[in-house]
Amino acid sequence: MRAFSLTSLFLTFLTTLFLQSLIRGEAEHASSPPRGWNSYDSYSWIISEEEFLQNAQLVSQRLKNHGYEYVVVDFLWYRRKVEGANTNSLGFDVIDEWGRMVPDPVRWPSTQNGNGFAEVAKKVHSMGLKFGIHVMRGISTQAFNANTPILDVTTGKAYEESGRTWRAKDVGIKERACAWMKNGFMSVDTKSGAGLAFLRSLYQQYADWGVDFVKHDCVFGEDFDLDEISYVSKVLTELNHTILYSLSPGTSATPSMAKDVSALVNMYRITGDDWDNWRDVAAHFDVSRDFAAANMIGARGLRGKSWPDLDMLPLGWLSNAGSNQGPHRKCNLTLDEQRSQVTLWAMAKSPFMFGGDMRQLDESTLSLITNPTLLEINSFSSNNKEFPFISSTKKGRTRKSQSRISNIGSSSTPGLTSCNDVEARGWSISDLGQVCWNEKSRNGLQEPFCLYKRKPIPTSDKVHLLEREMSDCLGASPNRKLTSKESKRGSFSPCGFHANQMWELTHNGTLMNSYSGLCASMRTVKAKSVSTGVRAWIATGRKGEIYVAIFNLNDQKADISIKIADLGKAIPGKNFDKASCKSREEWSRKDFGDVKDSVSAQIETHGCALFVLNCT
Repeated sequence: MRAFSLTSLFLTFLTTLFLQSLIRGEAEHASSPPRGWNSYDSYSWIISEEEFLQNAQLVSQRLKNHGYEYVVVDFLWYRRKVEGANTNSLGFDVIDEWGRMVPDPVRWPSTQNGNGFAEVAKKVHSMGLKFGIHVMRGISTQAFNANTPILDVTTGKAYEESGRTWRAKDVGIKERACAWMKNGFMSVDTKSGAGLAFLRSLYQQYADWGVDFVKHDCVFGEDFDLDEISYVSKVLTELNHTILYSLSPGTSATPSMAKDVSALVNMYRITGDDWDNWRDVAAHFDVSRDFAAANMIGARGLRGKSWPDLDMLPLGWLSNAGSNQGPHRKCNLTLDEQRSQVTLWAMAKSPFMFGGDMRQLDESTLSLITNPTLLEINSFSSNNKEFPFISSTKKGRTRKSQSRISNIGSSSTPGLTSCNDVEARGWSISDLGQVCWNEKSRNGLQEPFCLYKRKPIPTSDKVHLLEREMSDCLGASPNRKLTSKESKRGSFSPCGFHANQMWELTHNGTLMNSYSGLCASMRTVKAKSVSTGVRAWIATGRKGEIYVAIFNLNDQKADISIKIADLGKAIPGKNFDKASCKSREEWSRKDFGDVKDSVSAQIETHGCALFVLNCT
C-alpha cells in the first residue's frame, strides 16, 4: 500500500462508480434522508447492550413502519464505565492487539472473546433494522502510547514496508489530536502506507461485525480532515458490505466546505451539537437556509445521495451532554418549539435521527416524529428553500418581515471555510510584518484586522498568530464540543505545538490552518447570536401540492401571512396571480377551504404553522 494524493482522483473514481451502479440497476444509497435512533441524547456515552437492544426492539415495533431503520450506538462504546472514566479520560478504553477499539465487555457482554459487535448486529438485523456505531478520527491516544503494531488486512499480519514493521507511533500525529477530545484520538498520517493500512483495518473490522452505519466524528467542520474522509470513503466502496457514511459534528461548516465532501459521504452535520433549548433550535435557521440555497440538499453522495444533517432530535426523555448518567429528565422545549424543530428538519430534508429514550416514549413525542405530513415532506418533497416573502403583524404594526440577528457580542477572530472559497482570500503581510485581513480595502470602513506572527520552530514555514506581540496564540478549534447556539469563531489560548495553533500564509492570500486544512476568513459573523423575526420555507410535493411552513422566532405572538401570488416567486414556471388554493394547516388541523388572496395564522412564541396547498 503506497501513499498517494487522495481527493481529486477519488472524486473521479466515485463518479465512475456511481454511473456504473446506475447501469447495473443497483439501489441508490440514501435516496432519501436517513431515519433512525441514536443513543447520545438519552444515554450520553454510558449505554449498555441490554439498554441498547431494548431501545432497538421498540424502534422496530413503533418506528420501523414510519421509515426509521437505523439504530446507532454513539460514542465511547469502548470505554470502561468505572470510577474516573469520563468523556475525556485517558487509559480506560478497550483496544485489541492492533490498536483498534473494541466494545467494553462489561457493558456489552456478547462482545467478549473477540466477537466485537457481531452478535449485537445480528440481533438488530433480526428486528428488521440496521446497526450503526460512532467512531472517532484516526487512532486513539491509548493505542499510540502502547505503540501497537498496525494490521495489514491483506496478509493478516503486522504491516511491513521498507524492511520494517510499522507501529502506532509511526502513524499517529500527536500535534493533530482531536481539538475537543485531546486525550482521546489523533489523526493518522494518510501520506504513509501504514497510516492507510490502519484506517482500512478499522473499517474492515466494522464490516466484519455487520455494521451498516458509521458516524465519523472529529473530521468535519472545524476539525476538517479531508484526506481521512476521502480514504475512508474509498475503503467503504471496496468492502463487500454496504455502510452508510455520516460525518459529525459540523461546527463552522460552510457550503463551500460541504462541496468538498458531499460526494464522499451520505450525510454530514452542518452545526454544533443540538440540545433541547430554543437558542440551539433557532441557530439552525440561517445555516439550513444557506445549504439549501447552495443546492446541497440531496446532492450526489457516496453510491447515491448526501444530506446536510441538522443533528439528532432531542425530544422525549433525555440525559445531558457529556453526562455519566442515563435518561433522567424530560425535554425542555415547549410543544410549540418542538413542532418548530421537527417542521424545520422536515422542510430542510435533514435526516431524522430521534434521540430520546424509546422505553419512555410518550404519545405526544411519538406523534411528532411519526407525523405523516412531515415524513412525506422529508422523504419526497423537492425545491426546498427559505421563502422570504412574508408579512407579519406584531404589537399593532404591519411590516414586511426580515429575519435578523440579536447580538450578544461580536467576534473579532477569524472563522473557517474551505480554502477554495473566494471569501478566504484576503490575507497578506503588512509593512510592519503583521498578517492582516485587507478589510479596509474591501469596504473602506475600518482598519485592517491584523495579527502578530512568530515561528514556533525556526525551520518551520508554519507560524503562530498572536493578538499582541507577547500574548496568547490563535487557535482554529475549541477545546470542547460546541452546541449550535455557541460562538463558532477561533479563540486565543496559551501557545503550544498543537497543529490547531499553526498557520500558513499561502501565495494566493489564504491563511491555512495546519490542523484542519481549512482557511481563515473574516466574514461578518456575530458571536453567540440568536435568530429572531419570522421565517418561512416552501417546498413542492410529489403530487403537485405546495408546502409552506411559517415560523415565529420572536418572544411574543405574531400574525403572519403569505400572499398566494408570491408563491410564483419561488416556484419557477408557475403563475399564481389568479390561483385558488385549497388550504389546510397541519398543527391546528384546520381546513380553510379555497383561498385566493393569502394564507395567514396567529403563531405562538417560537411556534409554527404548516400549510398544505393544492392550487389551481
